[in-house]
Amino acid sequence: MSKDIRALEPKELWNNFADLNAVPRGSKKEERVIEFMANFGKKLKLETVVDLVGNVIIKKPATKGMENRKTIVLQSHLDMVHQKNADTLFDFDIEGIKMKVDGDWVRAEGTTLGADNGLGVAAIMSILASKDIKHPEIEALFTIDEETGMTGAMGLQSGYLEGEILLNLDTEDDDEIDIGCAGGIDITAHNTYHEVHSPINSSGFSIAVTGLNGGHSGMDIHKGLGNANKIMNRLLYEVTDFIRISEINGGSLRNAIPRESFAKISVYDTKREIFLKIISKISEEIKSELKTIDPNLEIKINKIKNPERVMTTISQNTLLKTIYAAHNGVYRMSNDMEDLVETSNNIARIIVKDEEIKIMCLTRSSVETSKFDLANALKATFELAGYNVSLSGAYPGWKPNVNSPILQVLSQTYEKLFDSKANIVACHAGLECGILGTNYPDMDMISFGPTIKGAHSPDERASIKSTQKFWKFLLTILENIPLKN
Repeated sequence: MSKDIRALEPKELWNNFADLNAVPRGSKKEERVIEFMANFGKKLKLETVVDLVGNVIIKKPATKGMENRKTIVLQSHLDMVHQKNADTLFDFDIEGIKMKVDGDWVRAEGTTLGADNGLGVAAIMSILASKDIKHPEIEALFTIDEETGMTGAMGLQSGYLEGEILLNLDTEDDDEIDIGCAGGIDITAHNTYHEVHSPINSSGFSIAVTGLNGGHSGMDIHKGLGNANKIMNRLLYEVTDFIRISEINGGSLRNAIPRESFAKISVYDTKREIFLKIISKISEEIKSELKTIDPNLEIKINKIKNPERVMTTISQNTLLKTIYAAHNGVYRMSNDMEDLVETSNNIARIIVKDEEIKIMCLTRSSVETSKFDLANALKATFELAGYNVSLSGAYPGWKPNVNSPILQVLSQTYEKLFDSKANIVACHAGLECGILGTNYPDMDMISFGPTIKGAHSPDERASIKSTQKFWKFLLTILENIPLKN
């Protein structure tokens, strides 16, 4: 309940988060949250600008005694990933997120929480509204559409910002200081096929793959989580001689590991028993393989009305072999940073319906050449099967700078506050720092944030204690920003 959230400490941060989460703010549907944030700045009588693409910039003068410190940019993104459980009735376009406290965690009721990156946004709002927090001159940058293309960061022109240091508040482990990230590229494969009438003496069945954890297609790609699209394809591939596919609808967003996939098929009556036997056997094998990481996986087969139209045998076999051949998961580990995924792909969305096939992937890499190597491998796979393939939405990674002056400030501050060393890392997610650096190449950048688990899935949750730790860290950093040159 909102009342429980608003009682948490630090109250100013959690109240701003509750206010933000009352505003629908899905990627590419940010009109209301842009207006919300612009009004927030104007009510504080701070200089507020909405740029040509919809980013909101709010500037606040330094507090007394901090005027001689370097100007900083505090940056977070306004949009959130929209994901919900299949049995959750919720309309992201008109409803605010329903939150609850669960021990040390804040969760949403059957949907994503929006802590990614709403807690960062709320922290910046709290600093802008404060009257007693010491800080240098601030330029607050709230970007749009980070989750589905980073078009806000890409569209930000030079000249809007003068800050020398950027603090990105979009990292999801409170003991990490991030100095690099992966770039990405969208891969879309499209094909058409001919439908024919369902075979005589056949029956309709549905297959549902549900209950997977899903997760962030960058941060969680190394965990071996089940991909509903690959699981569905594996099932259909094993019984392809006994069935004809009518429809497939799997996954959702490119940046979310798919949790669910649904198919409608026609099964030859003479092959029904062997079909059910094989599906049952393969289902148990897959569940056994994933029982540790995805214990709630369910594969259900139900009798339905026989579909009127199905794929031809040739189109069906080509589809299933193509998806089987397409790489999913980790492609290459970094040689430069231990345990860092360098390159990966997420087969995020598969739609087969009405004589059209659409397969959508997101390929990530911290190395540009490796990113395009995997993208070309996928492109070749799809094109060999006769698909039209487009590569779009490419954005650069953020190259680590171990000699960053602001990194030294954060490292020393963390050790003094918490009596331990922070982990200096690069992540396999797409942070906006690399893109922002194209127009602001001299800006010293760093990323950190509170602990958030299960981002991009309905299991998303934010640690209350960690948020308190993050807030203390942030305020201390603001007090220790270096002097102007």
